[in-house]
Amino acid sequence: MLARIKRYFYLAAVILMGFSIVSVIYSPKSSAAAGELEPRSLTLQADSTVTPYEGGSDPGGTVDNLFQFTLPAIPASPIYSISFQYCEEADLSCGNLNTDYAMSTTGYSVGTVSSFLTGFTPDAANTQLDPVLDDSAGFTPTSAQLSFSIQLVGIVNPNVPNYSFYVRITLWTAVGGPAGTGTIIDQGNVAAATTNQLLISGQMPESLVFCTGATVSETSGVPNCTTATNPDVNFPMLFSPTATAYTTSQMAASTNAQTGYQITLFGGPLTSGSNTIADMTGSAPATPTLGVSQFGLNLVSNTTPAVGTAITPVSDGVNYFAEPTANYGVANKFLYNEGDAVGDSGYGGSGDKGTDAQIFTVSYIVDVPGNQPAGTYTATLTYICTPTF
Repeated sequence: MLARIKRYFYLAAVILMGFSIVSVIYSPKSSAAAGELEPRSLTLQADSTVTPYEGGSDPGGTVDNLFQFTLPAIPASPIYSISFQYCEEADLSCGNLNTDYAMSTTGYSVGTVSSFLTGFTPDAANTQLDPVLDDSAGFTPTSAQLSFSIQLVGIVNPNVPNYSFYVRITLWTAVGGPAGTGTIIDQGNVAAATTNQLLISGQMPESLVFCTGATVSETSGVPNCTTATNPDVNFPMLFSPTATAYTTSQMAASTNAQTGYQITLFGGPLTSGSNTIADMTGSAPATPTLGVSQFGLNLVSNTTPAVGTAITPVSDGVNYFAEPTANYGVANKFLYNEGDAVGDSGYGGSGDKGTDAQIFTVSYIVDVPGNQPAGTYTATLTYICTPTF
């Protein structure tokens, strides 16, 4: 019985020794002083030089790889080489991504790096598929230079969607990386994955937003047609041969039409039964005249009388292109020809364009002679905004 127990203990010792041997052979060039790079990361970046656009994780895409890692301490030996081994597996079996998943690192170049790493350049003698950077002078970082940033440009991702792969970063005591004669200083694995590109689509239809009212207000700085008030506009003073009566209405417009919009005016004149107040017709706008029957309008800010405001937001030739037409854009002068274009989106003189929403203020004036028959005078005006797509 005692002999049998001894045999059991002997067998267990052999098994434990076997496990110890397996753990020792994990790395073929391991060093007792080798440390773990931590923290460490790999960011797949889109390459701005590639057309059409390929996202950083696009399967089969040509992208940039940004490695960031921190050494555990100042190494005892200078760093002569940094290798990047691309693997299918995180362990030593690694696998050949180039063969199995059409990945390629052979055409890489070095992009931006930490300022103190400029001595590292691609290993000219390296025949491996995996990138190796050498500094033949050797580099020993200071305590402020332990965090590395290295960008490899022109890496071709594995051509498989939603596929995880690994890169083993290793610092060496001699040039050539794994193919060199040096030993490992520090190392660590990082992981990355390709992903399916998401195609997001939506449609912007042909658009025209146009409204009229006594007033139109802005919401968060944007003209908002839902705020348009009652379209019934009253003169706040009585008509008189000794003073010009005036009032305003507003309208807002925007369109994505390539050649913008034009606003035309229809309606009038002011009537009370069979009595009328004459429209200010003609080929050019005119100054109001007291004691004369006349009804006119313009779309600018005036001082005589003090009525109206400028277009808001102000036209800038970038996003905003609203303007009154020439005959309706002269301060203190008014006109009314039915069918006239009174406004458009041609600000800047380069032709009508699509424009963000803006508010026009229309100023109306009335003068009457002393014998103008009494009554309530009304006119129904229609503004039509026509976009051209």
